[in-house]
Amino acid sequence: MMKTVLSKTVMKIEREQDVVPFRNRVKEFAVKIGMSLVNQTKLITAASELVRNMLKYANGGSVIIEIINQGRDNGIRLIFDDKGPGIKDIPLALKDGFSTGKSLGIGLPGARRLVSEFDIKSVEGKGTVVTIIKWKNG
Repeated sequence: MMKTVLSKTVMKIEREQDVVPFRNRVKEFAVKIGMSLVNQTKLITAASELVRNMLKYANGGSVIIEIINQGRDNGIRLIFDDKGPGIKDIPLALKDGFSTGKSLGIGLPGARRLVSEFDIKSVEGKGTVVTIIKWKNG
């Protein structure tokens, strides 16, 4: 089934100070579609992990925030796009406990568990694009 974009904004993430306005915008979009507080929290937690990864490993990038519709379902799609070093081994990066930084390694696998759909594409030396979708009722 096709996904239709109902509303869209793009935010540049270049420094730590950009994280709070970004989180607020994600929340605004989630509230607009009537997403439950539990699902808002899951979405914002996943988005926070991914945006921090983007700042830490790629010195920032941009995020497209969209309200999407598929049949009767409304949801939020976030597309994180950076021009960082890329991820050498995506399956390894998606394993619990794996970390190239000095973190707990919950970033990618944790984010993936919190959302309805998760997609990652990365090219070494070119960057990474992570797309997540959280459906209103999922």
